[in-house]
Amino acid sequence: MEDETKITEGWIDTRIGDISDVKGGKRMPKGSVLTTETTNHPYIRITDFEGNSINKNNLLFVPENVFEKISRYIVNSGDVIISIVGTIGLIGKIVKDLDNASLTENCVKLVNLRNVFPNYLYYYLSSKKGQNEISKNTVGAVQKKLPIYGVQNIKIILPPLQEQKAITKVLSAFDNKIELLQAQNKTLETMAQTIFKEWFGKYQIGDELPEGWRLCELGDIVSKSNTGADAIKKAPIVAEDTGFRCLRIGDLSNNRSFDDWGFTSVTEKNFKQFQLKKYDIVITRTSILGLNKLIMEDLNAVYNNGLIKISLVENVNPFFIFSYFKSKRYRNYISMINNDTSTRPNMKIDYLLRFPIILPTRDLEVKFSKFMGSVMLKISKNKNQIQSLKKTRDTLLPKLMSGQVRVKNIKHTADA
Repeated sequence: MEDETKITEGWIDTRIGDISDVKGGKRMPKGSVLTTETTNHPYIRITDFEGNSINKNNLLFVPENVFEKISRYIVNSGDVIISIVGTIGLIGKIVKDLDNASLTENCVKLVNLRNVFPNYLYYYLSSKKGQNEISKNTVGAVQKKLPIYGVQNIKIILPPLQEQKAITKVLSAFDNKIELLQAQNKTLETMAQTIFKEWFGKYQIGDELPEGWRLCELGDIVSKSNTGADAIKKAPIVAEDTGFRCLRIGDLSNNRSFDDWGFTSVTEKNFKQFQLKKYDIVITRTSILGLNKLIMEDLNAVYNNGLIKISLVENVNPFFIFSYFKSKRYRNYISMINNDTSTRPNMKIDYLLRFPIILPTRDLEVKFSKFMGSVMLKISKNKNQIQSLKKTRDTLLPKLMSGQVRVKNIKHTADA
């Protein structure tokens, strides 16, 4: 067994407080609120973290007349931030686009770095070793918190600066490739929705339709629909591999890949009855309503009671119908339930099956579906490549941070 206490020759064992200054964020002044209107002052919250990065798509902003009161609590390009309340240990790296953004009081920033590259610090804290150190310094029995003195006390192993730079160059190559593939997928999804809107979205319910087009309800073109069985709902999600993965609401909302779905201990009988098949469409029916996913292949998996699964009749293309589930018309339909805050949202299958759909001629449907199929296939291949890159990066990360693997011995698979 590897001796984890042994430090690689030339590396040093130090603490965050010795190599950086730890500064807190700031809550909004009493009586003031954030705005969706874009200003020069985005405000970074815990909810803006997506894994160990900041999702810039849903940022809120500090009004100009409020910013002066919290202007000292900003982050700058290159700063590393850590969440210290709620979900503790999320790590963020401030990019150029977020320079001078305001920071929530639920995070701290690491600034004035000494003898450490920002990217190395970011990757170290994201690693299992760094996360273990964060956990050790977290306090509180009921409401856990990572105090500033706890952040300062986090141990970190530092190689020489040049080796830090070489290590981060390898890891960044993986992240840059992942980011490129994610951006490509976003472009493909936008392009597909734009074409769908141009071809079919101009016709509304009640409009006179072109010859050969017709209005129907989703239920008219569904061959089978059901929710996950009670047996699946009650079956425990277990850590060990039982042979059956289970798709849940969180897997859709966090866009998790198949390998990250939980396991479940359903019986062989229930597995066959509720197995996910190629071209099934799955929709969330509780909590966050209406999230959806098109299954691209037969899976050794089931779905739980929070989801509805529909299978389409043979003469309707799943790619065309799935595009409807990404449309504004569908989002507006679902929002009629989401806006009812008196009870926990719960969408019944009958409501979903009444969703109105305008079907074009068969030739036009097939033409669009061929295009959409190629787009979905490319997106799926990109997602598989992203998953492979993440696995390789995450395997390398702890070995690089411990000196078990040195940079000169690594083949740069991210550049392949």
